[in-house]
Amino acid sequence: MSKLLIKAKKKLGKVIEVTPKSAKWKYVGHEVWKLAPGKSAKGHEEKRETCIVFISGKGLVKVDGKEIGVLGERSNVFEGKPWSIYIPPKSKWSVTAENDLVINVCTAPAKGGLPMKVIDPASLEIITRGKGSNTRYVCNIMPEWDGSAESLLVVEVITPNGSTSSYPSHKHDKDNVPHESLLEETYYHRINPPQGFAFQRVYTDDRKLDESMAVEDGDVVMVPRGYHPCATIHGYDLYYLNVMAGPKRIWKFNNAKEHEWLLKA
Repeated sequence: MSKLLIKAKKKLGKVIEVTPKSAKWKYVGHEVWKLAPGKSAKGHEEKRETCIVFISGKGLVKVDGKEIGVLGERSNVFEGKPWSIYIPPKSKWSVTAENDLVINVCTAPAKGGLPMKVIDPASLEIITRGKGSNTRYVCNIMPEWDGSAESLLVVEVITPNGSTSSYPSHKHDKDNVPHESLLEETYYHRINPPQGFAFQRVYTDDRKLDESMAVEDGDVVMVPRGYHPCATIHGYDLYYLNVMAGPKRIWKFNNAKEHEWLLKA
């Protein structure tokens, strides 16, 4: 199995954990928590900002001992937009499940200074990107233009069955703004119905990195560099949550030259 593919190690609690140390990179942290009713997730980052995305279910959020309220409403990622919350460095947080709850905890380096912010799904827009069998539906939770984070970029994407996504193949692994930005990235995958699967390839021009993976419901894929297209099979829709961060909070990518003709087709 590819070292870029992370599978849940247990059924409940913190089921997936990606840290800069475990990933052997500098910026992105990504945790997946699955909580039974009444159980809690907790966190405290001194030098990192946090975005908690409510994947499914509801939970009571506390930040620095203060109740923020119960967030979350959808029963799964294919039913509407998410509730999320941004938490600056140094703050202690907890989420206690009201019902079966799945959250993703996204972190990246930050100096502090931005306020805590609840991100209401009513404030989010779903946009259509691509066409035909390359159609996908994008929900920007923390985009580069909103100034709500120091490092984090967070986005949800749904790709209909039998379609490609993150395609034509593109990369963002060089710190060469405005032409390209260096962003590490993780993909948290969900499949509908959940017994299905999809594919993701992570590769570089020289093929020194070239990994193709069958991803199943709940898997995380790490993208340290290179191109990273996805494809889902007939009958199964693909959801993924992208977490990106790098030295600059800018998303500038380059397409694989051999596939750019598809943009004009």
